[in-house]
Amino acid sequence: MTDDTVREAAQKKPVTLLGLGAMGTALADAWLTAGHPVTVWNRNPRRAGPLAARGAAVAATAAEAVAAGRLVVLCLLDDDSVDEALAEADLTGRDLVNLTTGTPLRARDRAAWAQARGARFLDGGIMAVPPMIGVPESGGYVFYSGSSGAFEDHRDTLAVPAGTRYVGEDPGFAALHDVALLSAMYGAFSGITHAFALIRREDIDPEEFVPLLVDWLTAMVPAAHTTAARLNSGDHTTGVVSNLAMQVAGSATLVRTAEEQGVDTALLTPYLQLMERLLEEGGHDHEDTARVVDLLTR
Repeated sequence: MTDDTVREAAQKKPVTLLGLGAMGTALADAWLTAGHPVTVWNRNPRRAGPLAARGAAVAATAAEAVAAGRLVVLCLLDDDSVDEALAEADLTGRDLVNLTTGTPLRARDRAAWAQARGARFLDGGIMAVPPMIGVPESGGYVFYSGSSGAFEDHRDTLAVPAGTRYVGEDPGFAALHDVALLSAMYGAFSGITHAFALIRREDIDPEEFVPLLVDWLTAMVPAAHTTAARLNSGDHTTGVVSNLAMQVAGSATLVRTAEEQGVDTALLTPYLQLMERLLEEGGHDHEDTARVVDLLTR
């Protein structure tokens, strides 16, 4: 072993990982591949076998795993699983990174809980699936929020499995960013599903139709920038091309077409109804639809 290799190995921080589901196993594998000393624990110890064969230390209990090092990463089923796993652990001086899926409120509560037990806390939202972990070109990343000191201390280690995006001291912001993006994704999926339903019974090949659909959605996505700018400025009228009154009037055709095609409008009507509500309030005829955001948050 060369001097450079020894120095490099010494710089690899130990990682403790609790939870070896598909995502946890992928995380552990990435850290092992990068040369980090890894201690793992899982409720079912058989899952740890392949990682042990690659050099991971397997702890008999979660408390033992936590005692192995400062950086403790949790990738468990739910918040109750976190409570159970850490019930007997001494968290004093530890840095907890919770990658267990949860809500912003749960993350804030967990941060206060961890601080009371002597630990710094980071919450994380993983924007990747297991095959993307440890593959830089996949584009996967993780949102982190909470202790900025803990993030800076472990930034390089946390960046090994996937890219890192720190979004603020508020522990709930990682989960909030995660859920906001996923919610937008499902909104897009609903529109795509409705579009395919409209053509489903016709002599239109879905694979020939899909390039048109993808190009159209790609052209519409930059409207998000306009919405963000209007929410910040409060100006909902300057440069409006298709105003609220025009869009509400045109939406009737969308509903009638769905009915004629024998397609349920369940995926289509919620947003159209919000536009109608905003129009009925009065004073918004010449605005665009960005103000619907404020209608949702009242």
